[in-house]
Amino acid sequence: MSAPLQDKVALVAGATRGAGRGIAVELGAAGATVYVTGRSTRARRSEYDRPETIEDTADLVTAAGGQGIAVPTDHLDRSQVKALVDRIADEQGRLDVLVNDIWGGEKLFEWDATLWEHDLDNGLRLLRLAVETHAVTSHHALPLLLRSPGGLVVEVTDGTADYNAANYRVNFFYDLAKASVLRMAFALGHELGSRGATAVALTPGWLRSELMLDGFGVREDNWRDALERVPHFAISETPRYVGRAVAALAADADVARWNGQSLSSGGLAQVYGFTDVDGSRPDAWRYLVEVQDAGKPADVTGYR
Repeated sequence: MSAPLQDKVALVAGATRGAGRGIAVELGAAGATVYVTGRSTRARRSEYDRPETIEDTADLVTAAGGQGIAVPTDHLDRSQVKALVDRIADEQGRLDVLVNDIWGGEKLFEWDATLWEHDLDNGLRLLRLAVETHAVTSHHALPLLLRSPGGLVVEVTDGTADYNAANYRVNFFYDLAKASVLRMAFALGHELGSRGATAVALTPGWLRSELMLDGFGVREDNWRDALERVPHFAISETPRYVGRAVAALAADADVARWNGQSLSSGGLAQVYGFTDVDGSRPDAWRYLVEVQDAGKPADVTGYR
């Protein structure tokens, strides 16, 4: 079995579930040592109060062929983040891939609520969780990443730069959070590019995360049952798909060509040739523009 990321060290910040878990597992499948962080552990749940834990993610990374290391971390706590990076430096002496996937805002935003109608405390906490955490983590982790040439930073967001520039996303706070992460990758591209590293923004498509599946009342093995209610859900993808996008980027000797850019799992699948776990290549953001947003009936022909 090929292990293109053997001897590489990755930190997936926000790897408890969803895209973060999928990314961590696929980095492990490519042979990497992956530090996975989050606030939900077997001993204590976060306010999400869900069963997924970072220890579970670490076990999945190891089972996939890598080495998973779970480190409970609140990325708003600077001392915890510093201790995390110090530990990676002590144990590995390097950091090759940093994935900022911290989010934590699912229970904080109100669909279609205006700024003045939205709960202000929830909105401001959403911004702290979705934006400040990324800045704190990069501040502490980038000096270690820059010790070795060829480092990669992936800022995970929702929506491409083109799509989000043209479309209002959910509400003021959600829109601002996702736009901010896109801009982070652009800014980091300027700061890292001349120093031998690469930064990109990456969005999955319509993600079949644990929360999304629960919301539709389905499981991964019967997710298509949700299409009767929401036909456009046919374009959805597993978290492993965006994970394979990150693994492909991390293994690309010419990854610097993407520096500062906004990328998507579906778009990168066309370049690198990887597929989702079912062998398909869903291209959600093209589908959203050309089919869903255009008011056409659901039909994924030519889009997965």
